[in-house]
Amino acid sequence: MKPTDIYAFCSLRMPAICVNVGWSANVNGSRGIENLPFELQRNFNLMRDLDQRTEDLKGQIDSLAKEYTANARTLSSEQKLSILRQIQQSYSKCKEFGDDKVQLAMQTYEMVDKHIRRLDTDLARFEADLKEKQIESTDYDSTSSKGKKVETRQKEKKTAKTRSKVKSSDEDGSPKSAQKKVKLLQPGEFNSPTNNFGNVHPSDVLDMPVDPNEPTYCLCHQVSYGEMIGCDNTDCSIEWFHFACVGLTTKPRGKWYCPRCSQDRKRK
Repeated sequence: MKPTDIYAFCSLRMPAICVNVGWSANVNGSRGIENLPFELQRNFNLMRDLDQRTEDLKGQIDSLAKEYTANARTLSSEQKLSILRQIQQSYSKCKEFGDDKVQLAMQTYEMVDKHIRRLDTDLARFEADLKEKQIESTDYDSTSSKGKKVETRQKEKKTAKTRSKVKSSDEDGSPKSAQKKVKLLQPGEFNSPTNNFGNVHPSDVLDMPVDPNEPTYCLCHQVSYGEMIGCDNTDCSIEWFHFACVGLTTKPRGKWYCPRCSQDRKRK
């Protein structure tokens, strides 16, 4: 696979991996959800490249082993030692590639999990906006209804006053050349159509918590996230640890033991 700058995201999060596979990165990777498929494809390509390099090293180890076996009687001590050292170095490199692949897989999982959490947050914010709009709509309908009722009462009062004046005029004995009949207009209902927004019932936020059955690691007993390192003690009960929890910033060379296993080894 040809080295390109499209692996910048991996190089920023997993510099050791990019050094091992010989890739460089000069640009910052985008972390928007619209780029998630592209980022996943990059990480999968990187893991596939690590697999290929591991297989190449295994082929070299097989060739060296056959050479050593076939010429064991004729090889000098220095030549034998040189071949054995090459085999040991190849095995160490294979182990590094395997560790890097595990780290990359964990980083990919964390990336997807982060996007899921971000979607949960956006969904909760969207529901809050819906509830706020529902409250505003309810307040508007209530205010509009009160205004119409007040207007109706005022017109009814004016009509009542007009009736009272007309009645007083009819009872008055003063002469009139022409008695006008007054026809009072009965006030109608002044209800005008109002916008009925209806009751908005937003669905509950889709709860997408982290799987409760997901295994926990490290001294903090939390799920896997960020960069982690595995204890080289095969009997370690925890196995994997977060860099920050064990005071690491970069991957140490050679074998590494967790604090508990280190104390046990010192006691022995």
